[in-house]
Amino acid sequence: MEHEHNTALIAMSGGVDSSVTAYLMKEAGYDCMGANMRLYHNEDIGLSIFKTCCTQSDIDDAASVAEKVGMPFEVKDFTSDFKREVIEKFIRTYEEGGTPNPCIDCNRCLKFRRLMDFAKEKGRYYVATGHYARIEEREGRFLLRKAKDLSKDQTYVLYTLTQEELAHVKFPLGEMESKEETRQIAEKLGLINAHKRESQDICFVPDGDYVGFMEKYQGKKYAPGSFLDLEGKTIGQHRGAVHYTLGQRKGLGLALGEPVYVCSKDMERNTVTVGPEAALFSTTLIAGDMNWISIPELKAPLAVLAKTRYNQKEQPATAYPHEKGKIKLVFQTPQRAITPGQATVLYTADEKGYVVGGGTIEKSI
Repeated sequence: MEHEHNTALIAMSGGVDSSVTAYLMKEAGYDCMGANMRLYHNEDIGLSIFKTCCTQSDIDDAASVAEKVGMPFEVKDFTSDFKREVIEKFIRTYEEGGTPNPCIDCNRCLKFRRLMDFAKEKGRYYVATGHYARIEEREGRFLLRKAKDLSKDQTYVLYTLTQEELAHVKFPLGEMESKEETRQIAEKLGLINAHKRESQDICFVPDGDYVGFMEKYQGKKYAPGSFLDLEGKTIGQHRGAVHYTLGQRKGLGLALGEPVYVCSKDMERNTVTVGPEAALFSTTLIAGDMNWISIPELKAPLAVLAKTRYNQKEQPATAYPHEKGKIKLVFQTPQRAITPGQATVLYTADEKGYVVGGGTIEKSI
């Protein structure tokens, strides 16, 4: 059935951004309903009521805002999907030696794919979220562009959006000049969460102890192993390779007379190799599981601006087609600690902030 184009499902987390999104969509004349995704029950993951972004109080806040704005509201339970597609992938990536990015997986599998299915079920044409990004249509192709407020831009975690999804997504906050503007709207409306703290942590690991979470979740302990130097000589004992990330310097407990950094890990042998900071730099990476946005596919070398972590400034690079739909990305200058499991996102070289595409880093060379 063809849905009315003025209907929208608003993804409401209980935070200020999604609440203002609900108000702006309603003001723009859309027939809206609010939906909150229940991603887990706190007791499932060994949490007492930590303040994270998906608790019962957040659901209550979202419901209160929906009522104030004047739209129906539903809670949709995605706990089993979240467990399978986000939490278990998070654990698997760490155990394979990578560093996962669960927010990207949550966006890809739940916020857009599952929520879009739910929107269709409810006869809603669009899904609107509180992300800071912009969508433009040009010559029949949907483009993803950085938010006006570059300090809030979230395109790095949105690169997995497909053409079909971009055609049905709205990001009203992408045009905001600043986060302050969003808070002012919330304040003017008297929304309950105008001054709510932003959630910065991984929602299911609010205390930052991801290994503690993994051990508790699986009921197992990770075994200690050896620290090696670049020559492969044992120079100390570590607490288990999953505890360490590429480029880490603090908390190694090694007194070697000079600073050393985690350079690589061998998960099968449970060893962690350390060395000087210079050993962390590389110019080339291989990325797979690519999603292209501004182009249908990469057929020839392309000059881009690229980054390999959320808070990094984009760096000039060239993307080359590689085997099996992967890419080889070569940076003009060496990059520090390119980490398997993280995303690399490519932007147009003209600095206008359009996303070319992105993928998961498999290795650096």
